[in-house]
Amino acid sequence: MRPFRVDRHGGGVHARFEADEAELLRRFAADAASRAAQAARDSGAGATAADPALARLLPDAYPDDTEASAEFRRFTAERIAERKADNARTVIDSLGDDTGEAVEVRLDDAQAQAWLRTLTDIRLVLAAGLGIEHDGDEGDVHDLESATRRAVYDWLAAVQEFLVHALTRASRR
Repeated sequence: MRPFRVDRHGGGVHARFEADEAELLRRFAADAASRAAQAARDSGAGATAADPALARLLPDAYPDDTEASAEFRRFTAERIAERKADNARTVIDSLGDDTGEAVEVRLDDAQAQAWLRTLTDIRLVLAAGLGIEHDGDEGDVHDLESATRRAVYDWLAAVQEFLVHALTRASRR
């Protein structure tokens, strides 16, 4: 990966992802959008309580009041899931089709915001699966699969950080 940088010629920011990195981002973005849609569909059935990843994507608005949370979710979950899916589609679309080649990504401000939101959603899903609750938690890394997921979680944090720094530099221009 070549980190996000300010695009001096066309505005916005740009980065380069190797083919396998781009495919990983596509796959995880699609999964996060699918999980958000599932949480919106199953919100009345208590699905978020049974699945920590869904609970992270659509947390209770009123953690101490299940009835108020359910009512709030009834009116908001579908729209929130739609926005999450739209953000994920922006990430997937900006990465283009899987050609087996490295991908140069150029983002305007709106696309960059969609990337930030989707990266957050992906990391929330990964954190839930790893048992990461707070900053500094290592999570439950006990085999190759969980170690790989933790490495992806950390890599996505770096991608997100590079994007934030590039956007900060771009806004100063």
